[in-house]
Amino acid sequence: MASSSVSPLARYSNEWNSMKYSSCNTAANATYLTQSEKDVIYILNLIRSYPALFAKTVLKKYPAFSGNDYLAADAYYFKSLVDTLLKLEPKQILYPDNSCFISAKSHAWQSGITGYVGHERKTRDARSKKHYFGECCDYGHNDPLDIVLSLLIDEGIPTFGHRVVCLSDYAKIGVSLQPHKKYGTNAVLDFYY
Repeated sequence: MASSSVSPLARYSNEWNSMKYSSCNTAANATYLTQSEKDVIYILNLIRSYPALFAKTVLKKYPAFSGNDYLAADAYYFKSLVDTLLKLEPKQILYPDNSCFISAKSHAWQSGITGYVGHERKTRDARSKKHYFGECCDYGHNDPLDIVLSLLIDEGIPTFGHRVVCLSDYAKIGVSLQPHKKYGTNAVLDFYY
Protein backbone atom coordinates (compact mmCIF):
# COMPACT_ATOMS: atom_id res chain seq x y z
CA MET A 1 0.00 0.00 0.00
CA ALA A 2 1.41 3.40 -0.97
CA SER A 3 2.23 5.70 1.93
CA SER A 4 -0.22 8.32 0.65
CA SER A 5 -3.07 5.86 1.18
CA VAL A 6 -2.10 5.00 4.75
CA SER A 7 -4.70 6.19 7.21
CA PRO A 8 -3.69 8.93 9.67
CA LEU A 9 -5.01 6.53 12.34
CA ALA A 10 -2.90 3.53 11.24
CA ARG A 11 -0.57 3.70 14.23
CA TYR A 12 -3.54 2.98 16.52
CA SER A 13 -4.80 -0.03 14.57
CA ASN A 14 -3.96 -1.50 11.17
CA GLU A 15 -7.75 -1.87 10.75
CA TRP A 16 -7.87 1.80 9.71
CA ASN A 17 -5.84 1.00 6.55
CA SER A 18 -8.70 -1.04 5.10
CA MET A 19 -9.91 0.32 1.77
CA LYS A 20 -13.47 0.44 3.13
CA TYR A 21 -12.53 3.58 5.06
CA SER A 22 -11.14 5.44 2.03
CA SER A 23 -14.53 7.02 1.30
CA CYS A 24 -13.95 9.15 4.40
CA ASN A 25 -10.97 10.82 2.72
CA THR A 26 -13.19 13.38 0.97
CA ALA A 27 -10.55 16.12 0.93
CA ALA A 28 -7.87 14.04 -0.82
CA ASN A 29 -8.15 16.05 -4.06
CA ALA A 30 -8.82 19.50 -2.58
CA THR A 31 -5.79 21.31 -3.98
CA TYR A 32 -6.29 24.40 -1.81
CA LEU A 33 -5.81 22.42 1.45
CA THR A 34 -2.51 21.38 3.02
CA GLN A 35 -2.01 17.71 3.91
CA SER A 36 -2.61 18.50 7.58
CA GLU A 37 -5.88 20.29 6.76
CA LYS A 38 -6.95 17.31 4.63
CA ASP A 39 -6.10 14.95 7.49
CA VAL A 40 -8.24 16.93 9.94
CA ILE A 41 -11.23 16.35 7.64
CA TYR A 42 -10.28 12.69 7.07
CA ILE A 43 -10.01 12.01 10.82
CA LEU A 44 -13.28 13.80 11.56
CA ASN A 45 -15.00 11.73 8.88
CA LEU A 46 -13.58 8.50 10.28
CA ILE A 47 -14.85 9.43 13.74
CA ARG A 48 -18.26 10.50 12.43
CA SER A 49 -18.62 7.29 10.38
CA TYR A 50 -17.11 4.78 12.82
CA PRO A 51 -17.38 6.34 16.30
CA ALA A 52 -17.29 3.07 18.29
CA LEU A 53 -14.24 1.75 16.41
CA PHE A 54 -12.46 5.05 17.03
CA ALA A 55 -13.28 4.85 20.75
CA LYS A 56 -12.05 1.25 21.00
CA THR A 57 -8.82 1.71 19.03
CA VAL A 58 -7.58 5.30 19.03
CA LEU A 59 -8.98 6.58 22.33
CA LYS A 60 -7.72 3.48 24.14
CA LYS A 61 -4.10 4.13 23.07
CA TYR A 62 -3.98 7.91 22.61
CA PRO A 63 -2.99 8.89 26.19
CA ALA A 64 0.18 6.77 26.07
CA PHE A 65 0.98 7.42 22.39
CA SER A 66 0.60 11.19 22.74
CA GLY A 67 2.60 11.48 25.95
CA ASN A 68 -0.52 12.78 27.71
CA ASP A 69 -0.84 9.92 30.20
CA TYR A 70 -3.04 12.07 32.47
CA LEU A 71 -5.85 11.67 29.94
CA ALA A 72 -6.27 8.02 30.92
CA ALA A 73 -7.83 9.15 34.21
CA ASP A 74 -9.43 12.35 32.93
CA ALA A 75 -13.23 12.44 33.22
CA TYR A 76 -13.62 14.58 30.08
CA TYR A 77 -11.62 12.05 28.11
CA PHE A 78 -12.66 8.61 29.23
CA LYS A 79 -15.98 8.97 30.94
CA SER A 80 -17.44 11.58 28.65
CA LEU A 81 -15.86 11.27 25.20
CA VAL A 82 -15.61 7.48 25.15
CA ASP A 83 -19.22 7.17 26.34
CA THR A 84 -20.35 9.66 23.70
CA LEU A 85 -18.62 7.85 20.85
CA LEU A 86 -19.70 4.38 21.94
CA LYS A 87 -23.34 5.53 21.83
CA LEU A 88 -23.13 7.78 18.76
CA GLU A 89 -24.96 6.72 15.62
CA PRO A 90 -22.83 7.24 12.49
CA LYS A 91 -23.13 10.69 10.92
CA GLN A 92 -22.89 11.78 7.30
CA ILE A 93 -19.40 12.53 6.08
CA LEU A 94 -18.15 16.06 5.59
CA TYR A 95 -17.05 17.40 2.23
CA PRO A 96 -14.52 20.19 1.82
CA ASP A 97 -16.07 23.49 0.80
CA ASN A 98 -14.05 26.36 -0.65
CA SER A 99 -16.27 29.09 0.88
CA CYS A 100 -15.90 27.50 4.32
CA PHE A 101 -12.15 27.24 3.75
CA ILE A 102 -11.86 30.94 2.83
CA SER A 103 -13.86 31.79 5.96
CA ALA A 104 -11.68 29.59 8.17
CA LYS A 105 -8.42 30.81 6.63
CA SER A 106 -9.35 34.46 6.96
CA HIS A 107 -10.16 34.04 10.66
CA ALA A 108 -7.15 31.81 11.40
CA TRP A 109 -4.81 34.25 9.65
CA GLN A 110 -6.18 37.36 11.39
CA SER A 111 -6.24 35.61 14.77
CA GLY A 112 -2.70 34.41 14.26
CA ILE A 113 -1.11 37.73 13.43
CA THR A 114 -2.85 39.52 16.31
CA GLY A 115 -2.69 36.71 18.89
CA TYR A 116 -6.49 36.74 19.21
CA VAL A 117 -8.37 33.79 20.74
CA GLY A 118 -12.08 33.44 19.98
CA HIS A 119 -14.69 33.54 17.23
CA GLU A 120 -15.28 37.25 16.62
CA ARG A 121 -14.11 38.51 13.24
CA LYS A 122 -12.11 41.65 14.04
CA THR A 123 -11.63 43.08 10.55
CA ARG A 124 -14.04 44.04 7.78
CA ASP A 125 -12.25 41.65 5.42
CA ALA A 126 -12.63 38.72 7.82
CA ARG A 127 -16.29 39.58 8.44
CA SER A 128 -16.99 39.73 4.69
CA LYS A 129 -15.58 36.18 4.24
CA LYS A 130 -17.51 34.69 7.16
CA HIS A 131 -19.31 31.55 5.95
CA TYR A 132 -20.33 29.01 8.58
CA PHE A 133 -23.12 27.79 10.85
CA GLY A 134 -20.75 26.13 13.33
CA GLU A 135 -17.14 26.94 14.11
CA CYS A 136 -14.36 25.41 16.18
CA CYS A 137 -11.02 27.05 16.97
CA ASP A 138 -8.02 25.27 18.46
CA TYR A 139 -4.73 26.76 19.60
CA GLY A 140 -1.27 25.30 20.08
CA HIS A 141 -1.67 22.02 18.19
CA ASN A 142 -0.34 21.30 14.72
CA ASP A 143 -0.93 17.53 14.52
CA PRO A 144 -4.33 16.78 12.91
CA LEU A 145 -5.32 14.13 15.47
CA ASP A 146 -4.28 16.38 18.38
CA ILE A 147 -6.44 19.18 16.93
CA VAL A 148 -9.48 16.96 16.51
CA LEU A 149 -9.13 15.34 19.94
CA SER A 150 -8.60 18.69 21.66
CA LEU A 151 -11.93 19.83 20.21
CA LEU A 152 -13.73 16.57 21.01
CA ILE A 153 -12.41 16.31 24.56
CA ASP A 154 -13.35 19.97 25.07
CA GLU A 155 -11.72 19.93 28.50
CA GLY A 156 -13.14 22.45 30.92
CA ILE A 157 -16.14 23.27 28.73
CA PRO A 158 -19.26 21.93 30.49
CA THR A 159 -21.45 22.32 27.38
CA PHE A 160 -18.97 20.47 25.13
CA GLY A 161 -19.66 23.07 22.45
CA HIS A 162 -16.79 22.03 20.16
CA ARG A 163 -17.73 18.36 20.46
CA VAL A 164 -21.34 19.16 19.60
CA VAL A 165 -20.29 21.11 16.51
CA CYS A 166 -17.85 18.43 15.29
CA LEU A 167 -20.46 15.70 15.66
CA SER A 168 -23.50 17.62 14.37
CA ASP A 169 -25.31 17.09 11.07
CA TYR A 170 -23.22 19.39 8.92
CA ALA A 171 -22.33 18.45 5.35
CA LYS A 172 -19.52 20.90 4.48
CA ILE A 173 -16.31 21.96 6.16
CA GLY A 174 -13.40 24.31 5.71
CA VAL A 175 -10.19 23.89 7.71
CA SER A 176 -7.24 26.23 7.99
CA LEU A 177 -4.09 25.89 10.09
CA GLN A 178 -2.11 29.10 10.45
CA PRO A 179 0.73 30.44 12.62
CA HIS A 180 -0.39 32.10 15.86
CA LYS A 181 1.51 34.88 17.62
CA LYS A 182 0.84 33.53 21.12
CA TYR A 183 0.26 29.77 20.69
CA GLY A 184 2.45 28.98 17.69
CA THR A 185 -0.40 27.47 15.66
CA ASN A 186 -4.15 27.88 15.42
CA ALA A 187 -6.72 25.84 13.56
CA VAL A 188 -10.15 27.05 12.49
CA LEU A 189 -12.83 24.62 11.33
CA ASP A 190 -15.93 26.18 9.74
CA PHE A 191 -18.98 23.96 9.19
CA TYR A 192 -21.98 24.47 6.90
CA TYR A 193 -25.15 22.54 5.97
